[in-house]
Amino acid sequence: MSWREARTTDDSALALLGEYFAALSAAFGGDGFRPSFPDPAEFVPPEGVFLVVESEDLAGEPADVGCGGIRSLGTSREGLRRFEVKHLFLQPHVRGMGFGRALLAELERRGRDLGAEELVLDTNSTLEAAGGLYRSAGFVPVPAYNDNPDATDWYAKRLS
Repeated sequence: MSWREARTTDDSALALLGEYFAALSAAFGGDGFRPSFPDPAEFVPPEGVFLVVESEDLAGEPADVGCGGIRSLGTSREGLRRFEVKHLFLQPHVRGMGFGRALLAELERRGRDLGAEELVLDTNSTLEAAGGLYRSAGFVPVPAYNDNPDATDWYAKRLS
């Protein structure tokens, strides 16, 4: 497994984001879910970064199997430079193989490099594996920091 920086407008990123939004729509029952493709400018250093996860397919060829990014949210009420984890997704056939944990750790490392002092994210309680990953990586529940209508749970992790 490896990753590469990508623009959210690249064909591979758009394909993975499309799969991600389709999976969320199915998980949420489809009613009322409104996918929101990311603003490309928010995921370019120093404002953020977007990564595409690569692995080998059965024939040993490189294949794009996941994605995720971080973007700057500015300064928190506590005065910390805050970045948000967004669009963390892995195709079903590579889940449970440690790719999500590795991607989250790489996003955290990249956030530190960009000056982040805190990472935040939102998720939905129906995505139990995601919530478990975030908690096991040191994220703790926090009050809502945004008005995402699809989110039910919000997490933060101080990096400083």
